[in-house]
Amino acid sequence: MLTSVFFFLDAVAIVAALLASWLWFKSSQNRLRRVSKDEHLNAADINRMVVAINRSQILNAQAAFVTAISASAVALRMITGLVFSG
Repeated sequence: MLTSVFFFLDAVAIVAALLASWLWFKSSQNRLRRVSKDEHLNAADINRMVVAINRSQILNAQAAFVTAISASAVALRMITGLVFSG
């Protein structure tokens, strides 16, 4: 029984860590086009920048949430190991 709990917590931690790293990688790929100080921005340019920033923020928030799940699984695994080891 305890071995299956350890296996489950380990699996959750591994999958969550991999998912978080993939989300942060996807977030890092959202590049904003550089804007010159001489360039006149129109509504489409501003909208494109806002969408890119929002997408990066959403991916970063998801990655942080999945990282919290991974850290929680690791902490539960350690606590379970300490409590039931002796």
